[in-house]
Amino acid sequence: MKHGKKYVEAAKLVDRSQYYESADAIALVKKTATAKFDETVELHLRTGCDGRHAEQQIRGAVVLPNGTGKTVKVLVFAKGPKLDEALAAGADYAGGDELIPKIQNDGWLDFDVVVATPDMMGVVGRLGKVLGPKGLMPNPKAGTVTMDVTKAVNDIKAGKIEYRLDKSNIIHVPVGKASFTEEQLQQNYDALMDAILKAKPAALKGQYIKSATLSTTMGPGVRMSVAKF
Repeated sequence: MKHGKKYVEAAKLVDRSQYYESADAIALVKKTATAKFDETVELHLRTGCDGRHAEQQIRGAVVLPNGTGKTVKVLVFAKGPKLDEALAAGADYAGGDELIPKIQNDGWLDFDVVVATPDMMGVVGRLGKVLGPKGLMPNPKAGTVTMDVTKAVNDIKAGKIEYRLDKSNIIHVPVGKASFTEEQLQQNYDALMDAILKAKPAALKGQYIKSATLSTTMGPGVRMSVAKF
């Protein structure tokens, strides 16, 4: 893969043979963010889990202390008083059955997170083929299937993110924006790692976090030390 001039210059700042501690890695990725937009700082964790086994699956959510730096649009599936509660809490959209054809037939996907009350999961289940592949299906483990829609919406708007294993047993999560201060990124990183380490499956034998890389959207990866994990 051929990289542009900016990437090549940024890559020169990174010592490929070195494993950086989190504070140094954060300082470095901020320096490598040279795009014209505010890049997202991303963490990629290769785990020793085998996601084919249910007891080694990892899925959860954590509220980043300094948010994600992006505005998140929330859709809530609810009925009755819970509909009004969702909108009062700041949900961008809320509804029930009437939203099914809009999503299924019209391809409407102008939202980032879907929350549903448990009594609406039968309705939401009909959208499994659309929402599932996009990672938008509400899930109790992520706190997006709940009767407490106010808390769910507030948490998401405050910077709650979901983490889960992909097919290669890697977790990809945003840590914030390149415009954040080093301290803000460090606080977000610490909160993330704390949650992910607590989510270690009891069934896992061997090393949990095998490697960690921090990067910006367009920048080179910075390899991190995982010795303490």
